[in-house]
Amino acid sequence: MSCCAHCGAIDATFNRRVAEWDLRRYRRKGPHRSTRALVAAIREAGGVAGASVLDVGGGVGAVTHELLAAGAARATLVEASASYLAAAREEAERRQTAARVDLRQGDFVALAAELRPADVVTLDRVICCYPDMESLVASSARRARRLYGAVYPRDGWWMRLAVAAVNLAQRVRGSAFRVYVFPTAAIDAAVRRAGLAPRSRRRGLVWVVALYERPATSS
Repeated sequence: MSCCAHCGAIDATFNRRVAEWDLRRYRRKGPHRSTRALVAAIREAGGVAGASVLDVGGGVGAVTHELLAAGAARATLVEASASYLAAAREEAERRQTAARVDLRQGDFVALAAELRPADVVTLDRVICCYPDMESLVASSARRARRLYGAVYPRDGWWMRLAVAAVNLAQRVRGSAFRVYVFPTAAIDAAVRRAGLAPRSRRRGLVWVVALYERPATSS
């Protein structure tokens, strides 16, 4: 499946009903545990105050909203799902931060050349939703001036089994949307090739929360 076709499948899968449910859940319970861990790692690295943020595949905007609340100056959120983008806009308006958020719909890899680099770039549970990991990671990592944070599935047999079951269910439903588990080493290598160095990595049963930083000598 091409990346463009996959983004179309994302837009169909993460529809208005799903987006509204996720937004209600976020308002009741806050970010998912892995998202909280990512935001905490960025804050601990001193990457929040006055920073610009590029939130790739941001969904309802949990990372964007949390980092703006923590002191980030502005954020660009790129999302393939029109319904998720509408939910992110609704939440930004509710928080009175809409003027500080630039919302873009589409395939990030296709849009990347139009986007400015940011101090902090995040991909929260996005790598697993894109068929061309190398292109997604390379194009997003190159735009990180200081920090690059990613949450992706742990590369274990149990996750591969779970993903296979999810994809089978999607096929039965007639949906073109698929999820992926990429080797951790391959993701790490793609980020390093963009000139970033590991800062922290937290491994849970399901998710890996990884934070990278650009050395001061890198251009």
